[in-house]
Amino acid sequence: MHQLALHLPRFRALYPQVALEVTATGPFDAADDQHDVSIVSVGQQVLQGGFVARQLVRSTFVLCASPAYLNRRGRPAVPEDLLAHDGLLPSVSALRRQLNLYRDDPLGGEGEPARVVHLPLPRATLSTAHIELLLASAVAGLGIAGLPSFAASACLRDGRLERVLPQWHGGALRLYAAMPTRRQVPLRTRLFFDFLVQTFGGSDRDPWLDPQPV
Repeated sequence: MHQLALHLPRFRALYPQVALEVTATGPFDAADDQHDVSIVSVGQQVLQGGFVARQLVRSTFVLCASPAYLNRRGRPAVPEDLLAHDGLLPSVSALRRQLNLYRDDPLGGEGEPARVVHLPLPRATLSTAHIELLLASAVAGLGIAGLPSFAASACLRDGRLERVLPQWHGGALRLYAAMPTRRQVPLRTRLFFDFLVQTFGGSDRDPWLDPQPV
């Protein structure tokens, strides 16, 4: 919804005889051998199963809220200020009672966050696994949301959302394209698989936090 649909017209222009059927019930953390291509999102865990997989991209969780909410409740200056705010949290937070925030610093070790802060979870005004509901609630001014950069990027660019504690971020998701290991892969499947890798870069970087996003 947030990224794939933006690029489908180009795929259509390249391969007008290929029609797509998409199953989109929510984020997947494992590939499905009933589908030609699965787009899988995982955290630190290793991708499991007998699949041909390529990393597409990385997406970082960022804190954001509407300007109206921040004007009304104030802008946090340090991570501890989050505890006085209303949180919009992914349902996975029910499995954890701690919020981990990372601050990248060029003085730290290469590729390593220089500082980590562990906080109790802020008061959850809303908790859901539905990313679009978290996004819409943040835009409506309900609270501060932790959202993957691929979902928040458009609203951050047009001003509907504002980064909170922009020097800090949460964990990251690695997004993969995966297809079952088959002796013969249809050409249309290989074309779409390669298109995804080419479109999103095929590397462990977050293009939505770069100056030139995908």
